[in-house]
Amino acid sequence: MSVKIRLQRHGSKKRPFYFIVAANSVAPRDGKFIEKIGTYNPLTVPATVRLNRERALYWMQEGAQPTNTCRRILSFKGVLYLKHLMRGVSLGLFDEKAAWEKFEGWNSEHEQLVAKREETHRLHKAEKRHAAMSESVRKVEEKLAAQAAAQVAEAEQDAAEGEAEAEAPAENQEG
Repeated sequence: MSVKIRLQRHGSKKRPFYFIVAANSVAPRDGKFIEKIGTYNPLTVPATVRLNRERALYWMQEGAQPTNTCRRILSFKGVLYLKHLMRGVSLGLFDEKAAWEKFEGWNSEHEQLVAKREETHRLHKAEKRHAAMSESVRKVEEKLAAQAAAQVAEAEQDAAEGEAEAEAPAENQEG
């Protein structure tokens, strides 16, 4: 029996939510699975991934093959790197304590990078919202300025017509 680590779709139409599962490769996508090892929600920004690293590592060491999307998720969460380190331990390149220290160092650096990306995304989104709001305010101000200019032009025209009418009777009275 070959095992795959893959996504199992849940959620309603156009609102996907996935379980990350270890399943028999011949089982249907949303059918029977061996173990649920996490969840993946692509609708949030950034996408939310909850993963049991130990169980994912166990299945990877047992020979489970991840699908392309699951491979990206496992790589992002560090499971593939942890598998790589554990292979080094099994070959005697370093001990398990050193492997976990390397992983913890990578993990803390990775979390800082992800937090920085989230902050950048949040700031970019706020700037975009502010720019859109500023643009709409600018358009309203331009519209109001055009209306004011039209009123001023109309008032000047009325004043000019009033002066012309006032001068015309004065000329008729003199003549």
